[in-house]
Amino acid sequence: MPGISHDDQARTWLLRTPASAYGFGLSPDGATVRHLHWGAPIEHEDLNVLAGRPDDPSVQRMAWARQPPAEYVPWGGLRFDEPTLKADFPDGTRTIEWGYDSQLITEEDGATALTLRLRDRRYPLAVELGYRVFTSTDVIERWARIRHTDPGGQPIVLHQALSANWCLPAGDHWRLRYLAGGHVGETQLTDTVLTPGKLVLESRRGITSHQASPWFALDHPGHADETHGEVWSGALAWSGSWKLVFEITQGDRLHVCGGYNDFDSPLALPPGADLVLPVFCGVYGTEGTGGISRSWHDYQLGHVLPRRSGQVPLRPVLYNSWEATGFAVDEAGQGELAELAASLGVELFVVDDGWFTGRTHAAAGLGDWAADPAKFPRGLDPLIERVHGLGMRFGLWVEPEMVNEDSELYRAHPDWVFHFPGRAPAEWRHQLVLNLGRPDVAGWVHAAVDRLVTDHDISFLKWDMNRHFSDPGWPDELGHNPERAWVDHTRNLYAIIDRLRSAHPGLDIESCSGGGGRADLGILARTDQIWASDNTDAADRLLIQDGFTHAYAPAAMMCWVTDSPNPFTGRPLPLSFRFHVAMAGALGIGGDLRRWSAAEREEARQLVAGYQAIRPLVQRGRLYRLASPRDGGFAASQYLSADGGELAVLAWWRPRPYGSYPTALRLAGLDPAARYRDMVTGEEHRARVLMQAGLPLPPRIDYGSQLFHLRRA
Repeated sequence: MPGISHDDQARTWLLRTPASAYGFGLSPDGATVRHLHWGAPIEHEDLNVLAGRPDDPSVQRMAWARQPPAEYVPWGGLRFDEPTLKADFPDGTRTIEWGYDSQLITEEDGATALTLRLRDRRYPLAVELGYRVFTSTDVIERWARIRHTDPGGQPIVLHQALSANWCLPAGDHWRLRYLAGGHVGETQLTDTVLTPGKLVLESRRGITSHQASPWFALDHPGHADETHGEVWSGALAWSGSWKLVFEITQGDRLHVCGGYNDFDSPLALPPGADLVLPVFCGVYGTEGTGGISRSWHDYQLGHVLPRRSGQVPLRPVLYNSWEATGFAVDEAGQGELAELAASLGVELFVVDDGWFTGRTHAAAGLGDWAADPAKFPRGLDPLIERVHGLGMRFGLWVEPEMVNEDSELYRAHPDWVFHFPGRAPAEWRHQLVLNLGRPDVAGWVHAAVDRLVTDHDISFLKWDMNRHFSDPGWPDELGHNPERAWVDHTRNLYAIIDRLRSAHPGLDIESCSGGGGRADLGILARTDQIWASDNTDAADRLLIQDGFTHAYAPAAMMCWVTDSPNPFTGRPLPLSFRFHVAMAGALGIGGDLRRWSAAEREEARQLVAGYQAIRPLVQRGRLYRLASPRDGGFAASQYLSADGGELAVLAWWRPRPYGSYPTALRLAGLDPAARYRDMVTGEEHRARVLMQAGLPLPPRIDYGSQLFHLRRA
């Protein structure tokens, strides 16, 4: 049974999930929490045997190598591997010596949590290591709480405070897979073989970043692929600057630690205060990278994404006006687009940038969150009422963390932006970043957005953040740890969103950061979906979306159908191909519907209806990547219901030089004894045939696509 057990005599702890186990124990002197096992299920008696084994004799020649793999590594003594905690005490001491304090196991709704308390043997510093396992997923949550235990003392400075340290089984030739890229090319699946030494993935940009995502998967090359083999994976729930360190030490010991990025960010821990570090999750599985991604999806749908009535709501089909109008927003034009969107079956109409005071171009207006009277002389409410009358919900684009110099907000509060005395702050996109670490700025941002949602019937916000941090100065806090702004900005952002959702329980929020610049488990716990990329070219999106789903659930992936030729790349693509690519997540439409022909709008209406029929499968089903766009011109994904009774398959054909396309597609995860009926053609298929010989595919041309919808007969 999933849960956590403790053997008081052996001083060991075993965490069980439905299909894995994780174990550790105290060293004989109580100074180290020794990692013992992460992998296949074992019993507590097996763990105690591992606890009694001596360390690997092959590494005994070096004193530091005798230090065992540890759950939480303090800097000091004969440890030279990457620490999880490094602190400066007021008397100049910079090392930590742990001693075991106590432990507490608690039962929660569908989960078991462990708190393991350690204290420095001399100084007023304590850490609580947190663990949580669930009955419904193999994902393990870990975090740490750092405590200054002397209310009358002096601050302790933390120079590195990471959330957790994951130890992998001894072995060589580890392959690391991670998500890298850049703006308009996010979440590209990348891999490398780790060698002795240290590899660091990080963001120093104040946000998660387009360049890398705080997620990884580890396996042995040749031992694991999409469908088979052991894989260890991790993901950090933090939306600010982050760091993951992969280090192979002597004896082929691999460990991974991660959390806040310590670059330019010492954190002063005041007397009596504590610091709760972000959750750092891990998961082990034996069904390859596909099985690991399904574990992540199950965890996010069950325990991360906002829920209503016990489950994550299905994401509505939305229309967004940006690519149709740019800044040329007014009541009449948006009303015309709303009429056309409603005729296609759209359920949520979103007015993008350009609606607020002074916003006629990118260099003005950010921060002045009121409807521009020149564009909306009657205010927003008449348009909102018109949208509701068409049977759609209403949403709005905002970018509350940013400000233009040409705005009333900046003219009133130029000191609210990140800046250093004597330096002109660097602009990007004509924007400066508000310092949400300041309580007055965070309070103003909350009040501005809350007023907008309270005064108007708005049920959706596209929350954008279009540039990275620069010049992260906080002159008013000189001498009082102004570097904490790197952390406090994100913590206060979380608090703002949490307050908004609490006060407006019907409000949905989309995380956007110039595309996929803020995609992580931390923001997913507070928002309903993520705008995966500003690149809406469907051919490019296949690769972006393939990488995204390795770490994040399709339900959280916002995908648009836009015009052809694509306004970003200039590539012409068929309407059905654009729709079928966007159906792989939460479907949106972003083209200029006024330019679409009547025939195109009718085709779009039918495609929207087709998506709505399979939406529960895509957003709540289990994803099997049957063919990857990284491997050639053909790609396909299968979405299977929890009971195996219904499935959808999306297939896409891209140009493939000097090669033929497959004629059949082998499906996965079906009940072998079942038969399935095609909901369009009525044809019946035997499950064994579908999984062994495959689903017959029609001959296709470049940029062809197909949706298959099958139900158990």
